[in-house]
Amino acid sequence: MRSIAIINQKGGAGKTTTAVNLSDALAREGRRVLLVDLDPQSHASLHLGVQLGEDEAGVYDVLVGDAAAAEAMRSVNERLALLPAGIDLVGAELELRQRPNWQRVLRDVLAPYREAFDFCIIDCPPSLGQLTLAALVAVEEVIIPLQPHFLALQGLGRLLETVTLVRQDLNPGLRVSGVTLCMFEKGTRLAQEVLEDIQRFLSAAEPGTAWYGARVFDTRVRRNIKLAECPSYGQTIFAYASGSNGAEDYHALALEVLGLANGARHEISGDGQAVAESIAEGATAAGARGRSEEPDAVVGSTSIVAGPAECDGI
Repeated sequence: MRSIAIINQKGGAGKTTTAVNLSDALAREGRRVLLVDLDPQSHASLHLGVQLGEDEAGVYDVLVGDAAAAEAMRSVNERLALLPAGIDLVGAELELRQRPNWQRVLRDVLAPYREAFDFCIIDCPPSLGQLTLAALVAVEEVIIPLQPHFLALQGLGRLLETVTLVRQDLNPGLRVSGVTLCMFEKGTRLAQEVLEDIQRFLSAAEPGTAWYGARVFDTRVRRNIKLAECPSYGQTIFAYASGSNGAEDYHALALEVLGLANGARHEISGDGQAVAESIAEGATAAGARGRSEEPDAVVGSTSIVAGPAECDGI
């Protein structure tokens, strides 16, 4: 299972839009996808028409309670499952701190499902707090959605600092796969200048850095009103407006993520049970393995956990 965190601490950068529509695009390419909503605002869940009731389990219950991930997962379509969030996730950051090795909780929760899904996409909160840290420990790759604005470049530096600290202290396999530009307007000089600045920065990365080998994806997600409308209908761009520029762009981005930029789109067939079977398979694995009671090696007072390099409470 490829695990990817979609992360940007700046709100309005296209993070949730990218997480939701990239997940559905990958599912429509025949991959089994688990989308994890790790944002207390629950925007990814709402985007897919899921609003948790008072007694319904979500990612909060999985992280700090006794619920298994399979109990909380929702089947969105044939190959896409959602681990939804609710407002109670706001309290998870404080409660996670009280658990030993809390940085690894999400990683351990997802471990039994590695064979059940081809992709796990995590929609991170727009901050660099504990939930984002837990996501960075749980995944192998980071994709950063950016608006082509000057202030976005300032935030990128701090974000890469955080990824570097997590890589050094907690997850040595973590790497930045690339940057995807959202709400892109090709005709503007600013957009082109920001694009060139990012390309120049990434190409100068030295071996050993978390972003060595990262690139700006060739697909530029164009500003498109359909992308803004579809969340209010609880649908992805493919269900809402399959012929729109937004659908075309996220399909192209998915092919890039798959390494199939020149490939043809695959037709999906089946009986609609793929996601249900994946969830069941993962639940069986989780039951067999259980949650590890043996704590991981204790991480000392590293800069990512405490100290002057803290980012929003990390």
